[in-house]
Amino acid sequence: LSPGAKMGCFTFIKVMMILFNLAIFLSGGTLLGVGIWVKVDGESFLKIFGTLSSSILQVVNVAYLLIVIGAILLVIGFLGCYGAQKESKCLLMMFFSVVLIIFIAEVAAAVVALVFTGLAETLLTGLVTPLLKEKYGVNDTFTQIWDVTMTKVHCCGLNNYTDFNNSYFYETHQGYPRQCCDMQSTCNSTVAAEMAVQVRLWGIATSCHPHPCGCLVQGCFKQILEEIRTNAGVAGGVAAGIAAVEIASLAVSMYLYCQLDNK
Repeated sequence: LSPGAKMGCFTFIKVMMILFNLAIFLSGGTLLGVGIWVKVDGESFLKIFGTLSSSILQVVNVAYLLIVIGAILLVIGFLGCYGAQKESKCLLMMFFSVVLIIFIAEVAAAVVALVFTGLAETLLTGLVTPLLKEKYGVNDTFTQIWDVTMTKVHCCGLNNYTDFNNSYFYETHQGYPRQCCDMQSTCNSTVAAEMAVQVRLWGIATSCHPHPCGCLVQGCFKQILEEIRTNAGVAGGVAAGIAAVEIASLAVSMYLYCQLDNK
């Protein structure tokens, strides 16, 4: 290519880099704002958007998740947009490094989730179970999110009803959430254990079937895994799309970085 064509190509890619990362920056700001809103006033958020869909987002605290993702997108968008605008090799390399770290972390998480499901369950249990014991029944937003999750997905706790043993809710109510006993008014250890035994005896993956024992109550982790497997094609497509965007961002930032030496 002639020097003019190379310069035109560089300028075009630079402008696209700026616009793309500006969109990421604005998206990050939006998510950060929504996350703060959910944290400050979660009840009005749920009233406006209705019940949350049964997804993995309901297992963790949605507010903190949105805040973290929003902050990360803000940093990435700023580094990419400002670095391309100012043609700063330092900022472009920082952008490249951050996106590369995120990409590697996503690949590692995917491998753990697909190959080492038991390990993923152990890690989630170590993170989520203490929150259930400490915050369920104490924090209104956290409690409402889990109530919606357990009711809609027809599940109890992360693994099963024993996640609520020695919890604040169990100590104050002398029992488990009603969702652990198929919404029966009384949900003590006897009824909850009977539900768990029924799950093992019937061996049915789905949550509710017309049989003498009524609805089966499993842990939310198993139910979410079942939903992910059911929608594996969609989840895989979204993951592939995100990976393609990240790889393209890495290639473009490195191209701009290398071309700055030729200017």
